[in-house]
Order: sequence, then structure tokens, then C-alpha cells
Amino acid sequence: MKNINIHTLVRSHILVMKPYSSARSEYEGNDGIFLDANENALGSVCEELHNRYPDPLQIQVKQKLAQQENLNTNQIFIGNGSDECIDVLVRAFCEPKEDAVIVCPPVFSMYEHSAHSQNVKVTEVLLKEETFQLNVDVILSLSKNVKIIFICSPNNPTGNLIALNDIETILNNFDGIVVIDEAYQDFSSTKSWTNRLNEFQNLVVIKTFSKSYGMADARIGMLYANEEIVHYMNVIKLPYNINQHTQSLAIEALDKIETKNNFVQELIQGRKYLVNELAQISFIQKIYPSDANYILFKVEDANHLYRYLIQHKIIVRNRTTAPLLTGCLRVSVGTKNENEKFIEILKKYKS
Repeated sequence: MKNINIHTLVRSHILVMKPYSSARSEYEGNDGIFLDANENALGSVCEELHNRYPDPLQIQVKQKLAQQENLNTNQIFIGNGSDECIDVLVRAFCEPKEDAVIVCPPVFSMYEHSAHSQNVKVTEVLLKEETFQLNVDVILSLSKNVKIIFICSPNNPTGNLIALNDIETILNNFDGIVVIDEAYQDFSSTKSWTNRLNEFQNLVVIKTFSKSYGMADARIGMLYANEEIVHYMNVIKLPYNINQHTQSLAIEALDKIETKNNFVQELIQGRKYLVNELAQISFIQKIYPSDANYILFKVEDANHLYRYLIQHKIIVRNRTTAPLLTGCLRVSVGTKNENEKFIEILKKYKS
């Protein structure tokens, strides 16, 4: 195991902070007369809601996730979407105006947004052109004063997996935290990096219920890491960041893995259909390989095609202004009917 002293990475004032504590977090069990939190003991005006505050540490959800990932509950942080996981991690480990994070565009913009919002420097190291793989040597050469390196795999918006050997090299040669965002991992054929958490103290893996589970409006993301990393995140997180209704939905979803797996297989088939159909359209210059539930493709004039699709009520993502993605659009895999309608409209386009 690579040994890293996690507490040397944490912002100094957080080392002496204590997490927000309520009587509810100090008392174990659901039985009792709860007169500690100034709640309305008479009930709720909305029958479907509870008048009591939710479990601040989401223990029941973590127990199911821990069983699924073969980890312990102290290795799991649950956020209001993966956005909160990213935000709390940056706040815990990056000193404003002093520390930096590395991002590798084209990539999910939330890493950069969270850093900038906290006045943390962002160092950009572009992915390699065409292959969209990491520039490992450049990343490591620029890692001074860098606390966190963000890697998205499969990468959003390009859809490709990041090479395992490159990630291993960074984990073994960087003394900060390496985040692997696996929002789309279920749509790939690879194992999750959560299987290697006990091998790398500086490894953090982020997942979400928004994609393969289809629960985007529930806003629940998971971060898996060394227990010490999770501890410091819990120190500064808001006390009741996940409402009880969302926690109950997560528990229900984790009992429906077969349904989730069926979704994944259907979306993978839809991805194959789109790739095959796109390949037969003459004005499409390139279709990039995808291990996600979306496809990136290149045309001569992305702006013109984007406007055409909008006119026909087909909404895709225009990525032509992103680094390395001139002329590129990203289309999500839809239902069978949606995919067929998209292709039908696309085939009528005159470039």
C-alpha cells in the first residue's frame, strides 16, 4: 500500500474542528421521546413527510452500499448529488489562494466550478488529442501545491475509459488525493476502482444514483475513500444534507439491482443502435468510442446542426467550444422511440 499521511493534506483549521453534533446523532435507536431538536411533535402538514429530522449520517443507506461494495460504512460519504461530494472534498483539503486542483479538459465542469467558487487555483492539463487519455508526465510535473487531481472515467463528455495504467502511475507518484469520478462506470465493462480503495490511501471514488439508477431528481451521490478522508468531510458537511425521503428512495433502489441492471443493458443496446446508425450518415465525420450512456460525434458545423435539431425539438449537447472538441455534439442514449426519432431527423439534415 502507498502510505500517505492524510492529516498533512487537510486544511489546518479543520484538523481541530469537531463535527456538528445533535442529540439525535449521540443517541442510538429509534425508540424514545425525542424532545431535543425543537421539532413539531404534533406531526407534519404534509402527510407524506416526517416531522423529525433525518439521520445525519445516513447509516441505513451506507450499510447497504458497504455490503454492495465490500467496504465499511466509515469509507462512505453521501452527498446531495455528487456535486456536494466534490464540493465538500475541495473545502476540506484545499486552502484558498494557496492550493490547487488539476483537471483534464475536456471534462465535467463541476470540478473546476467547485474549486473556483472556493478561490482554489485550477490547473488544466488537456487530454491527449483524439485518444482523450491523460498526459501523465505533464500532470505529475505540475503537481506542486496541488491537493487533488480529478479524473473522470468514463470521461464526460468524450465517453472513453481512462487507461488503468495511467491512473495507477498517478496514484503511485502523487502525494495528494486522486479522485476517479465513476458516474458512468455501470455502462462500461470494467470493475469499479472501489475494489482498490484499500490499496491506495489517496484514492477517492465518486458514484451517483442519477445515471444507471435513473434517480437524477433525488440528488444523491456517493463518495468512497480512506476512512480518514471521509472523517474530515463529515466534520464540515451540513448536518442534515440528505432528507429522509431521499434516503428511503436510495434504500429502495439498492433492493432493485436487477431493475437497474436491465436499464443498463437496454441503454447499452440503444448505444449500439445509435453508433450503427450514425456510421451510415455521410456528414458525420467521426464517432468516438463510448463506454457511457452517451455518444460524442463530430460534424463540419456543430452550431448549425445543433440549431437544426433544436428546431425539431431534439435537444443534444453542443460541445464545439470545449477544448479539443471543435465540431462535436454529444447525444444521450434515449428510449427506443427517442433514438429512432433522433436518427430520423438527423438523416433529413442538409449540411
